[in-house]
Amino acid sequence: MDTAPSSPPPTTAPSDRNRRKVATAAALASAVEWYDYFVFGIAAALVLGDLYFPSGSASAGVLAAFATFAVGFLARPVGGIIAGQLGDKRGRKPMLVMALTLMGLATTGIGLLPTYETIGIAAPLLLVVLRILQGIAVGAQWGGAMLMATEYAPEGKRGLYGSLVQLGVPIGVVTANTVFLAAGAFTSDAAFAAWGWRVPFLVGFLVLGLAWYIHTRVEETPEFKAAERALTEKERSEARSPLGIILRRHLGTVFLAGGSFAVNTATFYIIITGVLDYATRELAMERGAVLTVSLCVSLTQLVLIPASAALSDRIGRLRIYALGAAGLLVWAVPLFLLIDTGSLVWLAVGTFVTSCFLSIMYGPQAALFAELFTPEMRYTGASLGYQIAAVFGGGLAPFVMVLLLEATGTSMAVSGYIMGLAVIALVSIRILASRAARAASR
Repeated sequence: MDTAPSSPPPTTAPSDRNRRKVATAAALASAVEWYDYFVFGIAAALVLGDLYFPSGSASAGVLAAFATFAVGFLARPVGGIIAGQLGDKRGRKPMLVMALTLMGLATTGIGLLPTYETIGIAAPLLLVVLRILQGIAVGAQWGGAMLMATEYAPEGKRGLYGSLVQLGVPIGVVTANTVFLAAGAFTSDAAFAAWGWRVPFLVGFLVLGLAWYIHTRVEETPEFKAAERALTEKERSEARSPLGIILRRHLGTVFLAGGSFAVNTATFYIIITGVLDYATRELAMERGAVLTVSLCVSLTQLVLIPASAALSDRIGRLRIYALGAAGLLVWAVPLFLLIDTGSLVWLAVGTFVTSCFLSIMYGPQAALFAELFTPEMRYTGASLGYQIAAVFGGGLAPFVMVLLLEATGTSMAVSGYIMGLAVIALVSIRILASRAARAASR
């Protein structure tokens, strides 16, 4: 099942060596960007509430920290719109470099930021500003990295090449958890709260070196160059707005893309951030052990994501995508029944199975979103679909989880939240599949 519209073919195919170089650079860009983004989620679950939002209630502090975590997601569509507009006009590469630079500076700023005890109300305000900048950066990054990989992909391998960028998520999670585990292992609890938690943020400064490498050593994608040539031959002098085209003609596709993906991103942030808080604060599980489980589960995605993407190259994106969404619908209740046992083993089983379904969806997602739009509006359209899902799914998920637990006293409410999003995903996927079938029959 192919959702791809027609696009101008590049005049000369890039060499295999160049394809590999670009795909590796895009994957590394995604990994370091997500690392910088995820360290905030882990810190929000462990320390930021006490350090930047002091209150008499532990739940209130965590809610404030998770609300700040969610602010980054609200900013992601802004980054997607800005980078999408410029990326569809000026190229994928410069927007990716800009996103990496902004993320490196914002993450380092968080690592150096004084706490509430030191500078008062300015501390949480500055934390929110820096988190917004992180959100803008990651909103701009995903489309650039994804298109650098998929638009360089050889025929019949767009799903596999796109999955290399998707691997940035589990690599970012593994790296962020590893650095936090190391910081906790080599410091006392008091030292970790005082300065140890800052180390993972300061490591994020290294992203600037990768930004420079991509700026100086990586070429623009062949499909973008071909689209630019085609535009030149038609109406080069006529002003165009990719965002305007999307809003006028393809807004439904953007919302369907977002609806199909919200359950994936929401469930992902629930198991890597929400469950970390829930297991340590409510179930009294040891922080290092829960982080280790999260790290090991994420390692399995390094195999499952490219495997599901490669399968989608053979049998269709939407079939694989729907399988993952259906799995999340069925597994939502067993997941929290296992977590609520308070057993580390059952926590690992529950989150591992969840991770398998997430990987099945996430592998083909980059290629699927790229194929929903033509090259001249692809950066804007794909980014908006992804980031809308991130706002209403991922960004709010840990916050919603805490609210549901506080309001109902049962984790089954969180299972219901996941199931509701899974139903929306399956409906959206069904509509996209129907559209693809009608387009293929014309």
